[in-house]
Amino acid sequence: MDLTDVIGLGVAGNFAHHLEQAGELEDFKDVVTQEPDAPKGIFPFYLPKSESFLGLYCMGTTRLTLPDYESNAQVEPEIALLCNIVYDHNHKVIDLEVTHFTTFNDCTIRRDDATKISQKKSWGENSKGIASTWIEIDRFEEGGVMDNYHLCSFVKRDGTLHPYGVDAPLLGYSYFYGKLKNWLIDKMNHQEDFGPLEDIAKHLKDCHYPKQALISIGATAYAEFGEHNYLQSGDEVYVISYDSRYSQGDINPSSDKVMVHQKVD
Repeated sequence: MDLTDVIGLGVAGNFAHHLEQAGELEDFKDVVTQEPDAPKGIFPFYLPKSESFLGLYCMGTTRLTLPDYESNAQVEPEIALLCNIVYDHNHKVIDLEVTHFTTFNDCTIRRDDATKISQKKSWGENSKGIASTWIEIDRFEEGGVMDNYHLCSFVKRDGTLHPYGVDAPLLGYSYFYGKLKNWLIDKMNHQEDFGPLEDIAKHLKDCHYPKQALISIGATAYAEFGEHNYLQSGDEVYVISYDSRYSQGDINPSSDKVMVHQKVD
């Protein structure tokens, strides 16, 4: 699927404990949310037509390229939604038509000097990971195809496979389905440039109001290995979503799984 004209946005803090484990809770200390479990905000990781560093297409399917400087990079296992953006005559977002989902590695470097989330999210080609298989969404609400899917992730290092993120049901997202969609629309229209967050409405304008958005909706909590080990050259990354009625949370391919498999260089 060609995503070069699709704006890439991510959700921060949509799974319990992820921000604490990633050492990023302090970044959001001044961000006030309406509910204790609400996500902290959304951030850009790819801005088509932008002349900034976020204008470089960053998503790979088989390779994950670490920065060419010393960095602490971690897998962020996520579900990504492909959405049609519906604008009104004033270019305000009035709807998101969620059409497909896939698995996503929102790989992130831990940088103490970063003032915006986006500065940790993209550093060149193949700094993200996306599966080549997509699942069509019949309805983005309870009772739809996503109800029974789980998300898990692994890193293979020196021949040993380690769980990297916890195995989690998609229904375990803090905000999901209609609640998530309404929240996203509000943030796309009204989120201000504040702290680690950015003005998404301005980004939409600067990108000439893209017709579609790829939205990664938040990373799971880390398993013990994932919390304490950064990626190294030679690792293999697996991010897997699977229908728990038919498949297991492992790396064996099946028709009921969607998998990102990247070799780290």
